[in-house]
Amino acid sequence: MSATQDLDEPRRRSPLLWTVLIIGALIIAAVIASRVATDYLWFKSINFQTVFTTRLAAQIGLLVGFGGAMFLIMFFSMVIAYRLRPKVRRANLDSEFLVQMRDVLDQRSRLLMAVPALIIALLSGLTALGQADTFLAWWHATPFGERDPYFNIDASFYVFTLPWLQFVSGFLLFALIAGGIAALFVHFLTGSLNASALRGRGNTAASVPAQRQLSITLGIIILLFGAKVVLDRFALNVTPSTLFTGMGYTDYTTRVPVTAIVAAICVICALACFVNAWRVRWSVPAASIALLIVSMLILSSLYPWLIQNFRVAPQEQDREVPYIANNMKATKYAYDVSDVEIEDYDAKTTATAGQLRADAEALPAIRLIDPSIVPRTFEQLQQVRGYYTFPKVLDVDRYVIDGKATDAVVAVRELDLQSVESGDNWNNRRTVYTHGYGLVAAFGNQRGANGEPVFFSGGIPTTGELAEHEPRIYFGEKSDYYVVVGAPDGATPVELDTPSGGEGRSESLYTYEGKGGVPVGNMLTRAAFAIRFGDINLMLSDRVNSDSRLMHDRVPTQRIQEAAPWLTVDSDPYPSVVNGRVVWIVDAYTTTDSFPNSQRVDWTQSISDSRTATDRTLLGQQVNYVRNSVKAVVDAYDGTVSLYEWDKEDPILKTWTKVFPGVITPKEQIPKELLEHLRYPQDLFKAQREILGRYHTPNASTWYHQTDIWQVPNDPVSGATDKQKEPPYFLTIRWPGDENPHFANTTVFVPKDRENLSVYMAVNSDATSKDYGKKRVLKLSDAKQIAGPGQTYNFISTNPSVAEKLLPFNREGANASAIYGNLLTLPLGGGLLYVQPIYTQAKTSGSYPALRFIVVRFGDQLGIGESLQAALDQVFQGDAGAQTGEGDPGTTDVPTEPTAPSDQTGAERARSLLDEAEVLFKGADDALKEGDLAGYQAKNSAAQDKVAEAVKALDEG
Repeated sequence: MSATQDLDEPRRRSPLLWTVLIIGALIIAAVIASRVATDYLWFKSINFQTVFTTRLAAQIGLLVGFGGAMFLIMFFSMVIAYRLRPKVRRANLDSEFLVQMRDVLDQRSRLLMAVPALIIALLSGLTALGQADTFLAWWHATPFGERDPYFNIDASFYVFTLPWLQFVSGFLLFALIAGGIAALFVHFLTGSLNASALRGRGNTAASVPAQRQLSITLGIIILLFGAKVVLDRFALNVTPSTLFTGMGYTDYTTRVPVTAIVAAICVICALACFVNAWRVRWSVPAASIALLIVSMLILSSLYPWLIQNFRVAPQEQDREVPYIANNMKATKYAYDVSDVEIEDYDAKTTATAGQLRADAEALPAIRLIDPSIVPRTFEQLQQVRGYYTFPKVLDVDRYVIDGKATDAVVAVRELDLQSVESGDNWNNRRTVYTHGYGLVAAFGNQRGANGEPVFFSGGIPTTGELAEHEPRIYFGEKSDYYVVVGAPDGATPVELDTPSGGEGRSESLYTYEGKGGVPVGNMLTRAAFAIRFGDINLMLSDRVNSDSRLMHDRVPTQRIQEAAPWLTVDSDPYPSVVNGRVVWIVDAYTTTDSFPNSQRVDWTQSISDSRTATDRTLLGQQVNYVRNSVKAVVDAYDGTVSLYEWDKEDPILKTWTKVFPGVITPKEQIPKELLEHLRYPQDLFKAQREILGRYHTPNASTWYHQTDIWQVPNDPVSGATDKQKEPPYFLTIRWPGDENPHFANTTVFVPKDRENLSVYMAVNSDATSKDYGKKRVLKLSDAKQIAGPGQTYNFISTNPSVAEKLLPFNREGANASAIYGNLLTLPLGGGLLYVQPIYTQAKTSGSYPALRFIVVRFGDQLGIGESLQAALDQVFQGDAGAQTGEGDPGTTDVPTEPTAPSDQTGAERARSLLDEAEVLFKGADDALKEGDLAGYQAKNSAAQDKVAEAVKALDEG
């Protein structure tokens, strides 16, 4: 065969390309299928499959619907353009490339038009897929019953309808523009259009059909643009301005009428384009479009600028006051601060004997244990093994002990995978170190023999005052990796359970018995998870068996956010023991940034303080309406997610309840024991105090002049260079004039750029109280100044009495250092009382902060003592008038070291007691090295008691 014949034969396509493409497509399909399947199984495991299927159906519908609409618009625009081509090829196709393109188009016109249309349609469909929640909320929108003052439209239009209409109008506008450009390209390839035809010269007979199609398309585009302008008119109610969010003077008097004028001009321009399709003369639509552009420049930009700078700016207060008043009203409603009770408070500054007699019930509840200082103490006294950990900041909860509600500092003992002592291998990471163990709780108002917390729940196994409960923690804040648990009956356990509960005080093992996680006994399910996590060990390991369950997404906040993506989750989940289970309680919010005329804030900045790091929050999330509509609960053992309705009137929650029926549990079904642990949410309170800083005033002029701004002070304890806001504190307080104390979330304010105290604020945080959520403010008199937190901290740290007490810890070469705890403010004795614990910590390995002193300030009087009672009596002339009830700091009511199981033999019991004695003897030696004779004697005596108990145990055994 000749070389010429070889060249004339069709070129064979290499099978490698098709093989790569097919394999690639199969891999992509497998990854997508595994993700969808495992997501469904996860939602099914927590009984939230309605959320998954509803959102998936909406996403598929939007993908197909909007993708299909884009494909049809682009494809048929090109098909129509191709059908309108000249029957005879135009002579102007003098480019060889254009000739070849035209040949290809004639041979495979449908394919060449379908491929680009399909690609753009797919991308557009994926964009629409992200609007599933917007669509679902619009479809099930619930009225607010609140109308904006300018258009008299219900707020639900702005929250639910307007965002959806803006997306639809924007999508259609883009689709028509893309279709018009595609049609123009086809017309150019087929020779229907060229520069001469567009200028009205040359052979126009063949170009008229093309120009008519483009005229109609352009007219529709301009109409859609006009519709978008009309929607932007309503959007002025949710658009930030230089002063506030919402409608302002220039907006209402200038931009609102201008949008109507521009929309009318758009209609005229569209009509000109439609007329041009009948009688092709581009001069008329060109002139109308030029008029539209000039009108927009003048009316939408220049005219409002002139009004703002030459009419409003010289008299801004007079012009804007009515609009400020509307913004203030909407903002107070949107942040639920319309009903804040503000009362003047003439705070006393002189301390007299017996002054706290009326506050006798509140004094014993003053929290002395600082949750941000004692984590190290918890670790040393309750960690047990190095692979357990506690959070950097502990939580405050309430428990009924001996019939009395008590503030407590609590934390769960979680597993820290980074500190695992044994080899880092797959079996250990995924099947052995699977869970933490036990909730540790200490009295908030007591301290032990050497300043350590007094625990009423702790140790392994967990012992103390709490009712018997399941102690294992499979779901927690440190559980950010997946594990495989479970095994057939009779199989040898492999999960590490307790460090010394096995035979001969060896490690005890456990097999998970709950229903948490996803069953992975099925090979297909296992393969899906292996693809999802990229972990072939799930297919190969013998530890994965027919009864195995895979637990992933185990962090409580992440779990709730995925189960209910329409909720904003509080940054401070806290553990509680409820009905025999350790559960995580998480406040959840319904939020929007589209409530009309309400002030937008950055959620991250609003809730950030010295104890809430920004990396735990949603960065940049804008909010102008928030409700604590849901109390969420995550079971620490099986990961069950329960969403309890809390705000029954919230329209956003009602909307999502209609979208996902059965997901929200009615408020009436909240268990009584859970209700006792619910509290007013931290993040909401922080956002509300930020808003109240300026919006507390009823006077729009005062708001404008900023003459009465409340400012959250910086936390003086965190360091002068940090400039982080002081956090609110959960405290039991007695409000002036009330008979009984109550659990509250409290905060203080100072005047803008000043340091003196101006406002004290608290919200009732007891969910069992009829006054729950009641927000009250004490506004201090301007006639006399009360020291603020910064001034008080400086007063304490420079006071000679305090300096003398702390001299052994602050001098150069000291073996220990002083640590200042949280500076608490309480309305007591007719004034405001500051209480600050001071801890000391040795500079040795294994040391921990111990509460050594309590400082109290009232007015200009200061007292420091080893007990709150002593400090109070110093301030109030030797007699505070009431007892704090904190007990003798030289005794410890509950052992701080883990106790041995009750079923041990005498020898085992003695060995356990001797181990505890050894720890106490070491602590006594450390105390002696620090010069702490009282601590040395206490721990030495306690150690000797342990030895005596060990001898007795041997005799009995």
